[in-house]
Amino acid sequence: MNWTDLLLNLGATVVAVALTMAATMLYALRRGEQSIVDTVWGLGFVVVAAVSFLLSAGDGDPVRRWLTLALTAAWGIRLGAYIFARNHGKGEDPRYAALLRRNQGRLVPYVIRTIYWPQGAIMWVVSLPVQVAMYAEAKPGILTWAGAAVWAVGFAFETVGDAQLARFKKDPANAGRLMDRGLWAWTRHPNYFGDSVVWCGLFLLACSHWAGLLTVVSPVLMTHMLLNKSGKALLERRMSRSRGPEYADYVARTSGFLPRPPRRAAGRAA
Repeated sequence: MNWTDLLLNLGATVVAVALTMAATMLYALRRGEQSIVDTVWGLGFVVVAAVSFLLSAGDGDPVRRWLTLALTAAWGIRLGAYIFARNHGKGEDPRYAALLRRNQGRLVPYVIRTIYWPQGAIMWVVSLPVQVAMYAEAKPGILTWAGAAVWAVGFAFETVGDAQLARFKKDPANAGRLMDRGLWAWTRHPNYFGDSVVWCGLFLLACSHWAGLLTVVSPVLMTHMLLNKSGKALLERRMSRSRGPEYADYVARTSGFLPRPPRRAAGRAA
């Protein structure tokens, strides 16, 4: 592994992430809609992967470089397109609206501190396996292909879960009903579970070199955010307030994260 080139890559991607977040912030401020950053979240990883791919030419194994770029781009573009379609025309997300109401000073420093700096920093840390994998010189072996297989499982889970939810919401007959079918009967968050598994797969792509082991911080941080910060914890607090006993029954019979067969509904015979 060319350590000098990898270190230069790490610095270049800091700049790329900063520019991506800055451009997103300027556009969001102009639109008055900070939730635009959610659409850019997945696309930012594509930017990091593309920069790393270009800078690693002549360093890493070509097959792994192309594979890492393709898997990252497929995940990021799909996620960005899905969030854009889901949020388009709906105005500011309630999470960001609540955050903005707490601002007591100037808007720009506040959104940098509370939205764009944290998300940019997390994006860069989570992207570390993608960057390291680009510079691994060993030929693709069992870890590389295992990583691709794990990625495929995660990608399928979140893609199918999102599609099932979108189809459910589109049907007028489901208005006011709780989605508890398909993958959503096996886990309350198939999209978050799939996201976590995707990054476990990308981590394995980096493990053909011992330096890749250090990037385990990526799937750990991503899973922590999905479970305890902006994902599951936040959504379930909101659902518990708005859906009450119906959601409590869903929680009782459905796994919170790792998929498993649903338990029987409360009140039914075992």
